[in-house]
Amino acid sequence: MLETLSFTEENYLKAIFSLSKKTEGSVSTNHIADKLSTKPSSVTDMIKKLADKMLVDYKKYQGVSLTRKGRKTAVSIVRNHRLWEVFLVEKLNFKWDEVHDLAEQLEHINSDVLTERLDAFLDYPTHDPHGDPIPDKNGNIEQRKSEPLANSEIGKQYEIIRVDDSSDNFLKYLDKKGIAIGKILTVIHKEIFDNSLEINIDKKQILITEEVAKNLLVRIKKQ
Repeated sequence: MLETLSFTEENYLKAIFSLSKKTEGSVSTNHIADKLSTKPSSVTDMIKKLADKMLVDYKKYQGVSLTRKGRKTAVSIVRNHRLWEVFLVEKLNFKWDEVHDLAEQLEHINSDVLTERLDAFLDYPTHDPHGDPIPDKNGNIEQRKSEPLANSEIGKQYEIIRVDDSSDNFLKYLDKKGIAIGKILTVIHKEIFDNSLEINIDKKQILITEEVAKNLLVRIKKQ
């Protein structure tokens, strides 16, 4: 079992882990503040506390990075969160736009035994309902090659494997359009004016904006 931390400390570690995947090198305190909707001064205070616990490396004006210990803790929290999301969707019939806040509460249950039994009960899922990879018990994370649908080519078939925006509004929008993880689509037309796409999915033609296409991660369908 990992060191006992406050919920706030764990949320900071998870935020740094998430942001570090999108940047090269350290994460700025301003980016952390934006992600957690808090003040940069509050971030600085918390980062110093985490640095004292040897969970992050912090250099003024250069940003923050997770130590090995900090990454292990962050990955454990992410693992819990994504397993709980699978449980809520598959076993309790929640919709994929309803589970994030619930999983945010459940992820802080610090019990290795519970996590491993939950993993086994769910038959060792590799991805959560939004397509994000679930770290295994050793902290390994399976990475699937993907690209934004916005970069797709006309006439090719693609499989949707992840959403980059898991906000309630976006997921509800996808539900209305019949767009979901695992669906196969074909790009019919790309509008030069605004880069909107016309796609064929479930034998229906749908027009989506460039912003939507940027947040749908796909891979070419294997023949």
